[in-house]
Amino acid sequence: MASSIFHFATIEVSLNTGPDIRDITAELSRIIGRSGIENGQVTACMVGSTGSLTTIEYEPGVIQDFKDAINRLAPKDLAYAHELAWHDGNGHSHVQAALMGPSIALPIRKGQLRLGTWQQVVAINHDNRSRHRTIDVTLSGI
Repeated sequence: MASSIFHFATIEVSLNTGPDIRDITAELSRIIGRSGIENGQVTACMVGSTGSLTTIEYEPGVIQDFKDAINRLAPKDLAYAHELAWHDGNGHSHVQAALMGPSIALPIRKGQLRLGTWQQVVAINHDNRSRHRTIDVTLSGI
């Protein structure tokens, strides 16, 4: 019976004022390649309360549609109770990120990230200022 392998890594990404979206698929693929895992799972979690991870077709039209949809879900110009406490103008950022979620889990098959043809993994900054983000990555498998 094969022993389980666990591998840990981080991805660092600088993102502009939100919503800003960056493709991190290549970075995840490199981490998987170095891990020696043939079959298993990769989980990734963005550290911070105004960032999120998901998959999407990373194509300019879809990216713009996605940004527009995010802004419709939690518009910047609404009143947010968060502003009463902190007065930092990013109440919408916290709500957007919470709706999207900070983490993602994806399969590894035959040493490769298992995604659809037009599916990429993206990191999103929702904050009202540019941010340097850390994404913690955990791989497990055989």
